[in-house]
Amino acid sequence: MTLPMSDPTAWATAMNNLGMAPLGIAGQPILPDFDPALGMMTGIPPITPMMPGLGIVPPPIPPDMPVVKEIIHCKSCTLFPPNPNLPPPATRERPPGCKTVFVGGLPENGTEQIIVEVFEQCGEIIAIRKSKKNFCHIRFAEEYMVDKALYLSGYRIRLGSSTDKKDTGRLHVDFAQARDDLYEWECKQRMLAREERHRRRMEEERLRPPSPPPVVHYSDHECSIVAEKLKDDSKFSEAVQTLLTWIERGEVNRRSANNFYSMIQSANSHVRRLVNEKAAHEKDMEEAKEKFKQALSGILIQFEQIVAVYHSASKQKAWDHFTKAQRKNISVWCKQAEEIRNIHNDELMGIRREEEMEMSDDEIEEMTETKETEES
Repeated sequence: MTLPMSDPTAWATAMNNLGMAPLGIAGQPILPDFDPALGMMTGIPPITPMMPGLGIVPPPIPPDMPVVKEIIHCKSCTLFPPNPNLPPPATRERPPGCKTVFVGGLPENGTEQIIVEVFEQCGEIIAIRKSKKNFCHIRFAEEYMVDKALYLSGYRIRLGSSTDKKDTGRLHVDFAQARDDLYEWECKQRMLAREERHRRRMEEERLRPPSPPPVVHYSDHECSIVAEKLKDDSKFSEAVQTLLTWIERGEVNRRSANNFYSMIQSANSHVRRLVNEKAAHEKDMEEAKEKFKQALSGILIQFEQIVAVYHSASKQKAWDHFTKAQRKNISVWCKQAEEIRNIHNDELMGIRREEEMEMSDDEIEEMTETKETEES
């Protein structure tokens, strides 16, 4: 590849042909004019099927291929990228909510203005604490800016065009622990926890069943209303709950005792209706059980007929005329039908046993009542 290095367009095209998308920093922004949809600089024409040596889809970049960093030209200094074949610089474990980075390897003649010039490309700088021993701490406004600053780790910095040792250095950028970052992170976590508790409380209140209406205080007017409701079957439950609350509150006294006795008497007369209602439901249940038993008996009769058909087909006179596959199917069908018939038969027998046990219990009760009558 004999391309002049001074031609940036040709260099970018050659790097793209090799499947290495330039990721460098040229000028002020960290990633200048980089279009991820094209995989190359926006100054290069888009990939077309007619371009020689390229397919319709560019080849994917292997994950183990080193990222090509570019030279960064700043106003007062120049940053030269590290060797792409070397392993990436080691970093410590990232503290929670980290917004501060440690920057070492600064030139001895580096000033705070130069530090700002280099690292303000990564984002808004909140504070810089510079030491006399060629290192500093930089605090950014947001956490994602720290990742951009770590991109500069390993770069060689040179002030102007000087080659003096005091004007050069190799940057080492790493995560730094800061009490302010930790405090802000803890405040944020507490705020998220409060929001989560509030959300759960609102959800619980939404799903909580409505509270019962408050019971009115006792008065002669309310007593007459409750007495009328006790005689109405549809409003009995509400009225009897009100009556219970009044008695538990201690509303019964010598003046109101007759009224409460009348309401209790109305509640007692409701017992007969409940007994009759229960008997009607039991009768409906017995009729449904009898109907189910008759339907189950009819189903069992039909199962017996189907099984008889299978058994007749399995006799030698008809069996020899079926093919091997047909015989297999008939055998499987016969087995399935017999299993289902046995299950239904056991269910019907269980119902009949329950009825016999109930009848025997009734007979025992009748005998006991007769015996008690004779003894009395």
